[in-house]
Amino acid sequence: MTALKTTRDTPSVSVEASREKFQAYLSEQGLRVTNQRLAIFDAAHAQKEHFTAEELLEKARQIDDSVSRATVYRTLPIMTESHLLREVDIGSGEKYYLAATTGGSQVAQVVCVDCDKISEISAPFMEWYGSTVSLKLGLKPVSQRLQVSAQCIAFRSTGRCPNRTKKK
Repeated sequence: MTALKTTRDTPSVSVEASREKFQAYLSEQGLRVTNQRLAIFDAAHAQKEHFTAEELLEKARQIDDSVSRATVYRTLPIMTESHLLREVDIGSGEKYYLAATTGGSQVAQVVCVDCDKISEISAPFMEWYGSTVSLKLGLKPVSQRLQVSAQCIAFRSTGRCPNRTKKK
């Protein structure tokens, strides 16, 4: 388990609806709907916290032991392109993922530089801001993200971070 965690609200898009969207997306892309891909989907959507590709592999193999590392690494971009997973890059060289269960609403990430905890908050202003700034420059936004790096106040004052589960 990594030190990356977040609290997720109740999903506003059901897992069943997301699974159907995934299957439809695979078909539209000319890709087969396989048991391994569905196991990867199920493992990803069962996670309550951010996860890495290797953690997803471990969880997917608990569902279907025939899931390969290559299939996980090929399926992650498919799931992010279809907006079923959010990819988070905190600059550590490893990417993290979280199932997109909020129906496409904008989120901002706050990353603790002391323990790597990722917290996500709703940021509905981002769509307006991105559109407004882009239009002033004669552009159309295609993607955007807001990520704040922050220090743990508890760690700075006591030397102990309540979220730290591994040494940095």
